[in-house]
Amino acid sequence: MLYGTMLRSTFGDMYGFGEVVIKATPFILTALAAALPAKAGMINVGGEGQLAIGALTVTAVGVYLLPSVPGWIGVPILVIVGALGGACWAAIAAVGKVKGKMNETITTLLLNYVAYFTIGFFVHSLLKDPASFNWPFSKELAGQLRLLTFSSSSRVHFGIGIAFILAAVVWFLITHTRLGFRIRVVGGNVLAARRAGLQDTSIQFWVLIAAGALAGIAGMIEITGIEGRLRPTTGVNYGYLGFLASWMAWNHPLWLVATSFIIGMISVAGNSLEMNSGLPASSVQILMAFVLFAILAVGRRKQA
Repeated sequence: MLYGTMLRSTFGDMYGFGEVVIKATPFILTALAAALPAKAGMINVGGEGQLAIGALTVTAVGVYLLPSVPGWIGVPILVIVGALGGACWAAIAAVGKVKGKMNETITTLLLNYVAYFTIGFFVHSLLKDPASFNWPFSKELAGQLRLLTFSSSSRVHFGIGIAFILAAVVWFLITHTRLGFRIRVVGGNVLAARRAGLQDTSIQFWVLIAAGALAGIAGMIEITGIEGRLRPTTGVNYGYLGFLASWMAWNHPLWLVATSFIIGMISVAGNSLEMNSGLPASSVQILMAFVLFAILAVGRRKQA
């Protein structure tokens, strides 16, 4: 009965399906931010912070520098700004790994907390909306800088198209290009890559920065597509859920689209379970863990 309630609340009507699409969009991009470094032998847990800084830079530029710029110019600029914000944040971990031999898993994880403290600082001070009645959020983005929706009655925006395109680009890069082959060689065996003359540290450095750019675009989509303004809770847990989606798909750039939709469905259905079945919100997280364990078990059995 509970599973029936979940399916009806998510795929039973267009509104529920639209909410799943909205949730899955940033999950796809933060999953790509985890999958791409994994191909190079790294574990990027920093999609959460990279998304947050991307959202921060997009808000600052959109509110204060581009309030009167036409949307057809402003939105592409904000995509670049979001990518640069996430890339710059990932660059901190990339420099630490290449120059300081620091573990990127630890540094990216810890930088997530720094990122959200940074957002908290800005929404309580420099970016705070004077008309917010002392609530911590920024001014609202201009209407022409918001992503277009598919219809006036739906919240589903064209950010999902950006996510699909980037997933296809990452898949093509990894599987059909010389650079992708080098990335996979470095991820498979660093020593063999070095003996073959590949610059493994340079490849890992730029791959981590590219991953940060993907997560930063997720932050841009969240601001321009849904939130409209920066809040301390913007994108909270999206990076971790994207990381989960990536590992559920064994870091495959196309399969993670499906797992992102699964996690999006569970996230949206959690609200219905809490209201209609009396289950606590934590039950959704438990269900996600069971889904992950089931997929990992199937993958391990296939490998054996």
